[in-house]
Amino acid sequence: MAIADNHHRNHHKWRLCPLWQSATPSSSASSTQNLNNQPQNHSQQNGVVASGTRSSTVSSVARSLLPARRRLRLDPSNNLYFPYEPGKQGRSAVRIRNSSKSYVAFKFQTTAPKSCYMRPPGGILAPGEGLVATVFKFMEQPENNEKHINQKSKVKFKIVSLKVKEGTDYVPELFDEQRDQVVVERILRVVFLDPERSTPALEKLKRQLAEADAAIETRKKPPADTGPPVVGEGLVIDEWKERREKYLARQQVEAVDSV
Repeated sequence: MAIADNHHRNHHKWRLCPLWQSATPSSSASSTQNLNNQPQNHSQQNGVVASGTRSSTVSSVARSLLPARRRLRLDPSNNLYFPYEPGKQGRSAVRIRNSSKSYVAFKFQTTAPKSCYMRPPGGILAPGEGLVATVFKFMEQPENNEKHINQKSKVKFKIVSLKVKEGTDYVPELFDEQRDQVVVERILRVVFLDPERSTPALEKLKRQLAEADAAIETRKKPPADTGPPVVGEGLVIDEWKERREKYLARQQVEAVDSV
């Protein structure tokens, strides 16, 4: 009876792991015998099929457990720093760079969409291309006048990426259509900083925000017009008008000479 009870308990313990449960006792024994180069009691064909199936299952599970290779490099890499000013809208920034050899689409996600938004909320980066994204968050008034300086908030931001082809137009639906190819790059925690105390994190944030603002102003400027000046709406170009007048005058001279 003791042996039977021990066998029952051991069988119940292994059932907790579905990976090992999927292999039959005969295939497990067959695999063990193959590793030890011992003769098999079962048919060789069944042993090879069972061993191959189990090996394929273990390989697929192992691949799923390995961390996905990141396509983006973030700075800062783990936190989003906000100057803590209750009752105001704060700004943070994160530099995103495509460190892969492919075109990569990225998208922001947050646990607080009502009080936070990102600019840009997503986009596509060429290999080696980067930008500074700005994150906005409304600072709620603290309860009981508590200070949250240098403390982490419950709000989190997630940046996901997707490998795309060159020339692909960015739309958020890309991540739904190819959900199995989406990689979670980072999950960033919100950290509050004292705006009146100079720290390396705060000074770095100021530089990144200035760079982001400069990039926005550059995009707002209209492209330089390299064409000839136009006199006014609905009128011809001065250069073309001058050439036309010279042509008509030359035609009149030639007509007089022919007479």
